[in-house]
Amino acid sequence: MAEASTASRKRPAPDGTGPPAAAAPAAKKRARYQFASIDDYEKLEEIGEGAFGVVFKARHRRTGEEFAVKWVRGSGGGGGPDRAAALREAGCLAACRGHPSIVQIKDVATSEATGDLFIVMELAGSSLRDWLTRPFPEDQVRAFMRQLMDAAKKLHGTRTLHRDIKPENVLLVPGAGGGALKLCDFGCATPMREPYPEGRVGTMQYCSPEQLMGSRSYGPAVDMWALGCVMAELLSGQPLFEADTEEEVLEQIKDLRDEFDAIGLHVFDVLPELSQAGREVLAALLRFDPEERLTAADALKHRWFTEDAKPASVAKAEHPGFVPLLSAA
Repeated sequence: MAEASTASRKRPAPDGTGPPAAAAPAAKKRARYQFASIDDYEKLEEIGEGAFGVVFKARHRRTGEEFAVKWVRGSGGGGGPDRAAALREAGCLAACRGHPSIVQIKDVATSEATGDLFIVMELAGSSLRDWLTRPFPEDQVRAFMRQLMDAAKKLHGTRTLHRDIKPENVLLVPGAGGGALKLCDFGCATPMREPYPEGRVGTMQYCSPEQLMGSRSYGPAVDMWALGCVMAELLSGQPLFEADTEEEVLEQIKDLRDEFDAIGLHVFDVLPELSQAGREVLAALLRFDPEERLTAADALKHRWFTEDAKPASVAKAEHPGFVPLLSAA
């Protein structure tokens, strides 16, 4: 961690902590940006690793405050794709600054020796995956999903897509009411700009059918599909889709669509404790047609979030369009 001093660039964010991708339009005239130096931080321990970088706990040498620091591999100077991706990730995080259910970016640091970028974030809890050892009761799932829906509402309101929502990318901070969730790891995040240059990104078991079918033109509905997969996993204690290839995952999704077409909300009889309202939300998140999926803003208006839980039942759906649930491909 003993890299050299700060590169001489100007930081655009008004609070002095944001990355250049979050710059205001007027800041585009500035030719250079100021990053912190990674030498200001003492590495304590590695706490995670993914396809795009390593996350470690670090202590600021002057203040003693601890942070989570993500080293984005291959993001050295020269303007290569990895550096651009690191700045994009930092910019997407900065766009969502201030939301309690999204991990907060604190700074962007660089190494003079390598030019690599380091995204400095708040140090939060452990992955939700670590807590998924059993199904959660409906009341707890509703509390968790309310937080994740509000995070998605903020995210999409900034015209940002996460594109890799899954339990591993949600942090759980234990506390009252079961704890607070924070959406993290924006390595696949991007500003909305259809069509996207990349093929499928993210984890295939949580990818929407349109992504799995090769579309490069999609919107917030891809994140809503992933949230449906997370909701189902919280309720059942196991992933909704488990397969080794994209083709197999897509086949499982089509099987679920066909079951919805045949029996409607009865497809959730395997979740007998889930209320009618909860079934409606889950079904609306897992619509095969992205145009028919709930948005985050509309989901938060659904009675599952606004009213007390009702006894499980598979009577007529609150919204007639929810049955049959998914249209044919």
